[in-house]
Amino acid sequence: MSSMKFNSLILYAISFVVFSCGSSDPSTPAINNDTWLIPFSEVRDGGPGKDGIPALENPLMINAVEAEYLDDFDLVVGYKNGNDARAYPHKIFDWHEIINDDLQGRKIAITHCPLTGTSLGWEREYNGQTTTFGVSGLLYNTNLMPYDRTTNSTWTQIGEQCVNGELTGTKAETFQVFETEWKTWKSMYPETKVVSTNTGHSRNYGNYPYGDYRTTNGLIFSVTVDDNRLPQKERVHGIIVNDKVKVYKFISFTQNPVITDTFQGKNVTVIGSPEKNFIISFHEKIIDSTVLSFSAINDFNSPEVLEDQLGNKWDIFGNALSGPNQGEKLEPTNSFIGMFFSWAPFYGLPEIYNN
Repeated sequence: MSSMKFNSLILYAISFVVFSCGSSDPSTPAINNDTWLIPFSEVRDGGPGKDGIPALENPLMINAVEAEYLDDFDLVVGYKNGNDARAYPHKIFDWHEIINDDLQGRKIAITHCPLTGTSLGWEREYNGQTTTFGVSGLLYNTNLMPYDRTTNSTWTQIGEQCVNGELTGTKAETFQVFETEWKTWKSMYPETKVVSTNTGHSRNYGNYPYGDYRTTNGLIFSVTVDDNRLPQKERVHGIIVNDKVKVYKFISFTQNPVITDTFQGKNVTVIGSPEKNFIISFHEKIIDSTVLSFSAINDFNSPEVLEDQLGNKWDIFGNALSGPNQGEKLEPTNSFIGMFFSWAPFYGLPEIYNN
């Protein structure tokens, strides 16, 4: 595709988003060039304005069998608290980017940036106050910048911190979510709830608003560091340690679904499946002086994905569901899946795992 055609398509997509959003608050979070933790000259106006892309709050949930708008290979972000399993589809996120939700009293936000393909779980309590997050309309390195509605402070998603406003310097409190395709998630958690298309907003959730952005080279907005060692839009799993990143490609798990690795002095276990379309990772676990080693439970059709030499079986969120140490928990790494180009502008050129 020519760059002119690509740019025209993207401009059309942005206009489609802007004008389909209805009325919005045109104001942006308070701007003070002296208090930004990032160069304000590199902050971009994404187009729709503050809340022009409307975040959702406590969306209507439906049963898996009712989610006829989802195809088996559609990506979803899964999360489970207690016996409450929920799926947050990319098809919804592409139009809303942030979902504030409450699972059995746990108040969370799932943030998703369609331009970088990154989905993170964020806590909603800071300085003793519970907030909700909205879409600021601003971008940094073509990545989502949420704002919290309690203090009107602006955050950066991939950078995982507040960069302007009252909470400047505050680190985002993140938690592990599980990105995979709908077929995999509902086979693991058939009792799952999923976000309904009845969101209170008139959107065509069957239409991706950014054309063929996901499958072509080229970005809408420039980034501060270019990294062309892999295709720009290739989805990779990145582990962040000491503000450095190591990424893992899906193809690395073709022969062996469990990789034991070391990065920045930390021992990690990384589990992945190109067929089931997921990668997750955990820090090393020691029980009674025994360093656990893991093997995959190969069908990946149930929540149990790992077993260790002590006879424990572990789920995708690191919970020991059965075995002598039932109830123990693995510590997840600070990690998520994102398009390859998105890592370098925030953490420098990533190390790439090659097996």
